[in-house]
Amino acid sequence: MEKDTFLSIASPSEGLFRDNGSRFLAFAYPVETEEQIKNIVQGLKKEYHDARHHCYAYRLGYKADIFRANDDGEPSGSAGRQILGRIDSLGLSDVLVVVVRYFGGIKLGIPGLIRAYKTSTEDALSAATIVEKTATEIFRLDFDYLQMNNVMKILKDLKAEILSRDFGTGCTVTAQVRLSLAEDFLSRISDIENCSVERPVPAQDCVETGDIQN
Repeated sequence: MEKDTFLSIASPSEGLFRDNGSRFLAFAYPVETEEQIKNIVQGLKKEYHDARHHCYAYRLGYKADIFRANDDGEPSGSAGRQILGRIDSLGLSDVLVVVVRYFGGIKLGIPGLIRAYKTSTEDALSAATIVEKTATEIFRLDFDYLQMNNVMKILKDLKAEILSRDFGTGCTVTAQVRLSLAEDFLSRISDIENCSVERPVPAQDCVETGDIQN
């Protein structure tokens, strides 16, 4: 069975680190898409337009295979990579951390910057509630009334969540299925005559399954 659970954070959180007059404001967010990340980063740059740097890192997906680290003008490897390292140390995905730096007039050096970006990120993530999330797929089913019981039995057996239903001249049901059960679902549905399946929403839609820690 394919692994379809991962750890993330439940809601935004913040952290702060100060050193020799410089302030490092850290903001952690639960995210699902790179477009969402782009909007958050742009919003923080606008809100904190007078800051010297807006460094960030993120990791996305239930496989945690999409990531990026950005130093935004700080020495290479001193900021974004440190932020990403803190995200990875907790085994998180679907997480963005942005650290906004206000320069205090005294250069910290690369070791000082590494410590500042690590510590501010840790502060923000330590304030977050870590949750386990489950990756799912969403399917649209079109079938005849005669197949109603067969379709509903499969949905019940696999504990699928019915998101919408339309019983007009025919039957249309949109359901959310746990990713690790998706192939079993498709196999069983394919055995039903006059039942078509579409994937209107890509995989990765996720649901929370419970708190891990506060």
